[in-house]
Amino acid sequence: MFTVRKERIEFIVKGSKVIGNLFIPEDGKVKKYPAVFIGGPMTSVKEQVTGVYAKSLAELGFITLTIDHRYFGESEGTPRQYEKFPDKLLDIKNALDFLKKRPQVDERFISLVGVCLGAGYVVAAASEISGIYRLAAIAGYYRDTQEMKANNLHDFNSKVSSGKKAREHYESTGKVLYIPAASLNEEAAMQTKDTVDYYTKRAAVQNYENSFAVMSREFFTKFDVQIYAEKVTRPFLMIHSQKALSPHLADRFYNNVKTEKSRLFVESRGQTDFYDSIRIVEECVQHTSKHLSPVKS
Repeated sequence: MFTVRKERIEFIVKGSKVIGNLFIPEDGKVKKYPAVFIGGPMTSVKEQVTGVYAKSLAELGFITLTIDHRYFGESEGTPRQYEKFPDKLLDIKNALDFLKKRPQVDERFISLVGVCLGAGYVVAAASEISGIYRLAAIAGYYRDTQEMKANNLHDFNSKVSSGKKAREHYESTGKVLYIPAASLNEEAAMQTKDTVDYYTKRAAVQNYENSFAVMSREFFTKFDVQIYAEKVTRPFLMIHSQKALSPHLADRFYNNVKTEKSRLFVESRGQTDFYDSIRIVEECVQHTSKHLSPVKS
């Protein structure tokens, strides 16, 4: 077990400052470490689930990075609380460039880990860049827009339309339309007891704002994670649960991955157990660490 030092870092993406936490193992004998970027759920910030996994993996000998994406937390960018997946992918690419420049990082072994929707973001980012060592997805939300349309085309189109109208309203007036990110009592981006309990109680850190820009729906609704399964080219680890988000979508994604892959099922009560349950986090981190550990030829 390594002693870990946390360093506040920043880099610029399209003129906006991105703030992150870099977790660095400290061992006088080791000069370079494998590194991991950790992507998290929608609207989340670095003090929540990604920070938990970042610290735990760093204690096992990885340099880990978690960020507030643009428009969220301490990072800059307007409008605030804008869940725009192309911009999140660009943030991840810049985060990887940042890691490559750190003298303590072994560039041969830079991996990506995603939790919940972060799994979708990291596999999408990995499909557009080279040099990724391995991928791991924990309790991933493997959105399938074709299934969503088949189940309720009107609702799908309505959400996209409302997002577009909200964006046009913002562009003409400068005013952003918001709904809660998590709520059981009103329209919200997340409406399960599990997520509401996590974001409004267990992880209601000062840096987090329980808010979601409606204009996000123009892009977020159309974010199809399933299309990236066949684009996974690096060794892939999936950790999921029958009580996590949409296990049938996880099965579909996993079955369509063509590269080297492995899967682990963890017992949970729901989705957000993966975010802060000590038992579950420890189990996930142990398996993820083994998967990401360098295999040197």
